[in-house]
Amino acid sequence: MGYAIAVQKQQYKTYILTDQKAQSRIEVVPERGGIITRWQLRDEEILYLDAERFANPDLTVRGGIPILFPICGNLPDNTYSIHSKDYQLKQHGFARDLPWEVIDQETQECASITLRLHSNDQTKQLYPFDFEVVFTYQLKGNTLEIRQSYTNNSAESMPFSTGLHPYFATADKTQLEFQIPSTQYQDQRNKTIHSFTGSFDYQSDEIDVEFRDLTDVSASVTDKSRKLHLHLSYDDTYSRVVFWTVKGKDFYCLEPWTAPRNAMNTGEQLIILEPEASLETVVALTVTLS
Repeated sequence: MGYAIAVQKQQYKTYILTDQKAQSRIEVVPERGGIITRWQLRDEEILYLDAERFANPDLTVRGGIPILFPICGNLPDNTYSIHSKDYQLKQHGFARDLPWEVIDQETQECASITLRLHSNDQTKQLYPFDFEVVFTYQLKGNTLEIRQSYTNNSAESMPFSTGLHPYFATADKTQLEFQIPSTQYQDQRNKTIHSFTGSFDYQSDEIDVEFRDLTDVSASVTDKSRKLHLHLSYDDTYSRVVFWTVKGKDFYCLEPWTAPRNAMNTGEQLIILEPEASLETVVALTVTLS
């Protein structure tokens, strides 16, 4: 009873990483944005996935853990400027839409798979930099660790932000209790500031809020209806935690971002990577079932 990786040819080639002792498994689809589509722990589904949207390559994935790069959120008119030239980037960037390449697998100390995304002619029309992004997904027990490396292979400084957009499954949002290391949030739709006491009003059609001024590098959620506790940790590269959900859908998103939306234009919390430099970040998710 140990760690294993299997490959299945579904609509897309899917890598299934298993920790048999912990009864934990994740599914990874490299060619559909390098995404984790599923995480099961003792028969509990941790993640939500809209399977219909996932099957349509023309639609963005709504579910799993999409990768946000080289921006988080959206830009006004999807436009930003570098060196007096305008470029177009769709919401959350292009990493979640492109095929990633599998470069390593490991089943000794954990079940682990490493994926890589390189700049190409297509990305350079949207983002004029040579880059390499490497993600390693490590599954061990009830913890999923996402180790990331960003390298600037350009001759000039490379600005970017990055984040993750996990969709967590829930049957009853009113049974969720949040511990988020901030006392207030900004509503992203009207930019108003609200104090936070640990829960949300789910009567709205959509909730899209950003927590800033974080006082800790972790947040957690208790889903009382499922007797499930989720702990999200991230390093101090991440300056924001975003909460998003839609009425009538059985998911909520708790997203670590390194910068707010439109940072590519405002420069706020934007990462600037010098030529040949690399940045490493890590996000970990731990689930406890009682």
